[in-house]
Amino acid sequence: MAKHFQRRPEDFTCAHCGMQVQGDGYTNHCPACLHSLHVDLSPGDRLAGCQGLMAPLAVEQKDGQYRILHRCQRCGHEKWNRVAADDSFERLLDVARRQAGPS
Repeated sequence: MAKHFQRRPEDFTCAHCGMQVQGDGYTNHCPACLHSLHVDLSPGDRLAGCQGLMAPLAVEQKDGQYRILHRCQRCGHEKWNRVAADDSFERLLDVARRQAGPS
């Protein structure tokens, strides 16, 4: 039986850039560099044993909302996450440019 998401505000230090991030219970990546950690099997459960760094790979718009594709640098797991209001717009553009390839 699938567990339901439980909102738990958690602050963290970004494993990629070192930024101190104040979580709001939905925060799943650093707003400065957009990196995340592979900590969940299902949103909020903290049951993933991998704990690898998840790098932002792509940005897309779906159903009127932007989202980021993260790929775990340890195991290759990929997961889409919503863009947050405080995410770095410049970093989102960097990811989109890299995704588009050389111009």
